[in-house]
Amino acid sequence: MTRFYFYLLAGYLSGSVLYAHIWGRFLCRKDVTAGTRDKNPGTANAFMVGGFWCGILTLLCDLAKGFVPVWLFLRQTDSTDFALAFVLAAPVIGHIFPLFHHFRGGKGIATSFGCLLGLYPSLACALILAGCFIVFSTVLVISPHYYRTLAAYLAALIITFLTVKISAIRLGMLLISGAVSCKLLTCHEKNERLKVKLL
Repeated sequence: MTRFYFYLLAGYLSGSVLYAHIWGRFLCRKDVTAGTRDKNPGTANAFMVGGFWCGILTLLCDLAKGFVPVWLFLRQTDSTDFALAFVLAAPVIGHIFPLFHHFRGGKGIATSFGCLLGLYPSLACALILAGCFIVFSTVLVISPHYYRTLAAYLAALIITFLTVKISAIRLGMLLISGAVSCKLLTCHEKNERLKVKLL
């Protein structure tokens, strides 16, 4: 049980480090969220405002801060009980509600992928979420990105419940999807109207 609390806290604190701010200030001496529409300290704004290297390093660090706690927890405990669900979601919750930034963080998309990749060698959930984003970006195109993200997480959650047998991973996906959706639904970003088109 001690290991569970350790990795739960470690995952949350890992998620609370917003690398877009760190790399933005280190590489280009600016806040990558300033002047952006959504004020999101994430990979997209790191690329758009900070440039290629700022974006790449932010992406890698946001993936790693989700991957490492989950991967280490599974190696230390080999747990598939419900403790795994909360450790799986902790970095995403940390990124969205970061302790070090007055609980105002990003959307948690890259960190979600990092957490799901931490389930390696099982890549099913990460591939499901990636597949949903690809489908809603290329086949049944949903725009703007705000609605596409909501649709991708909802679809990924449904597919996970239908295809993944481990209850802890199902619950973890529910917590991740819930946290990301909560962030999107409560943000004050102004969006264009929902558009859906085939191909």
